[in-house]
Amino acid sequence: MIRVAVAGAAGRMGSTVCDAVNGAEDMELTGRADPALGTTLAEVLGDAEVVVDFTRPDTALPNALQCLEAGVHVVIGTTGFDIEPLREASAASTANAFYAPNFAIGAVLMMRFAAEAAKHMAKAEIIELHHDRKLDKPSGTAARTAELMAAASGGEQPPIHSVRLPGMVANQEVILGDLGQTLTIRHDTIDRVSFMPGVLLAVRRVAAIDSSPLVGLEHFL
Repeated sequence: MIRVAVAGAAGRMGSTVCDAVNGAEDMELTGRADPALGTTLAEVLGDAEVVVDFTRPDTALPNALQCLEAGVHVVIGTTGFDIEPLREASAASTANAFYAPNFAIGAVLMMRFAAEAAKHMAKAEIIELHHDRKLDKPSGTAARTAELMAAASGGEQPPIHSVRLPGMVANQEVILGDLGQTLTIRHDTIDRVSFMPGVLLAVRRVAAIDSSPLVGLEHFL
């Protein structure tokens, strides 16, 4: 059994992760850390092998560093922060860090298809649409998509347009244009449960990665 604690357990994503871990036959939920629950990360680290972090951009990095210092693997779904400090911390730790801007399998495929299309189309722009409570802008998914497209095409990263409106969860369009044609690649997240197979996959694989921090769920597919 993999012993899992969740940071941000009272939030929308965190509570969904808790339900997914409880429903997994090979995992045990050992702790829920969240200010709303009156429980700190330090209080749940002792019982956990892996911590899943869905908190805030300003707390995700300190949480991850705390996990690595304690020798606990960390799977990070929070976006909008610089992961570079994790490299030095990972080198000094027996634990690994894994970060994904998006855990939905469809979103990973969308990024892969967009990178391939960028090799053959003249220009592209990205439109990402999220709920109005999302703190970072642009989204981690959009930033990662732009990075992958630029790497694949050898050109500049495409512009990103961010929309924040109530009623949305997470949506992204990549629109590519060329002579007399356009191509649109779109992914829509209808429910947060779409992220859970990817989160559980990362929990199962994080201990075995050979380069930490590792970025992107595509490495496990």
